[in-house]
Amino acid sequence: MVADEIEAIRTLLSSKPRPVGWVERRRRLDEVGSVWPVADDVTCAAVDLGGVAGEWSIVPRSDPGRVLMFFHGGGYCSGSILSHRRMVTEAGRAAGARTLAVGYRLAPEHSFPAAFDDALTAWRFLRREGIAAAHIAIGGDSAGGGLTVALINRLREAGSERPACAWLVSPWTDLTMSGPTLVGKDAVDPLIHKNYLDELADAYLPAGMDRKDPRVSPLYSDLREFPPTLIQVGSDETLLADATRFAAAAGGADVAVTLEIWPHMIHAWPLWNARLESGRRALANAGAFIRGRF
Repeated sequence: MVADEIEAIRTLLSSKPRPVGWVERRRRLDEVGSVWPVADDVTCAAVDLGGVAGEWSIVPRSDPGRVLMFFHGGGYCSGSILSHRRMVTEAGRAAGARTLAVGYRLAPEHSFPAAFDDALTAWRFLRREGIAAAHIAIGGDSAGGGLTVALINRLREAGSERPACAWLVSPWTDLTMSGPTLVGKDAVDPLIHKNYLDELADAYLPAGMDRKDPRVSPLYSDLREFPPTLIQVGSDETLLADATRFAAAAGGADVAVTLEIWPHMIHAWPLWNARLESGRRALANAGAFIRGRF
C-alpha cells in the first residue's frame, strides 16, 4: 500500500520534465502541489500581513486563538500559498489550530534578506493581532524550514518572546551543500539534486555572501534556547543529512528535538496527503506534537 502510493506520487512528479525558467517552475510547483484541493470544511481568507501576502485557514472546532504559521518550500525561488494549501490546512486540522500561510517574496527578483525580513513581518503581524507567543507554532518545509529556524534565532537574538515550538519538514539547513546524502541519495530522490540546489542558492544569495551565514544556513547557527522542535524527513531524500545533522546540532545545544525519518518517503511528502497515507500520518504526528506544546 505505502509502496503503491509513493510510486503514484513519483509518477506524478516525473510526468513532465523540470521546467526551464522561474515562471514555469513556479507554475509547475503550484500545479503538482495543488493537484488535490482542500477539504470542503476548510475556510480560507486572504490577509495582508503588512505588505506581505498571507492566508488564514481554519476548520470547524479548531481554536482560532492557537496559530500555526507556515513558510512554504520551493528553494526560496518558487512555492506559494496555493502550492502548499492542502498541506497547511490539514496540518492546522491535526493541530486543532488556525493556520497562517505566508507568501514571502521570492528570489531571484527578491534576494536575501527579503524572505528573512518578510518572516519577521509575519510574526509581528500575529503579535499585533493579540496572539500570544506561547500560542504560536512555526513550521515550514524545505527552504521554509530553514526560514523557520532563521526567524526563531532572530527573535532570540532580539530578546523577543519565541513560539511554543517549531515543525520542520525536509528542511534545507545547509546552503554549502556539504551533506553526504546529496550524493548517497541522488539516485532515489526524484526532486532535489545538488546542481539544482546550487542554482537556487545562487539565485537567493547576494554575490559574495557566505553560504555558512546562519541566517541562510541554520545548521551553523547558535541553537541555544531554541524551542521544542519536530523534524520530519524522508529516507529517500538528498536532504536527509540536512535534517539529521541539524537534529544533532539542536540536541547538542540542549534543545528538545524529535527526529522522524520516514522510510521510502521523498522530499516534502506531506504535500500529497490527500492520496498518501504516510503524508496523513506525518501530519497527524505533527499536529499531536504542536498540541502538546500549546
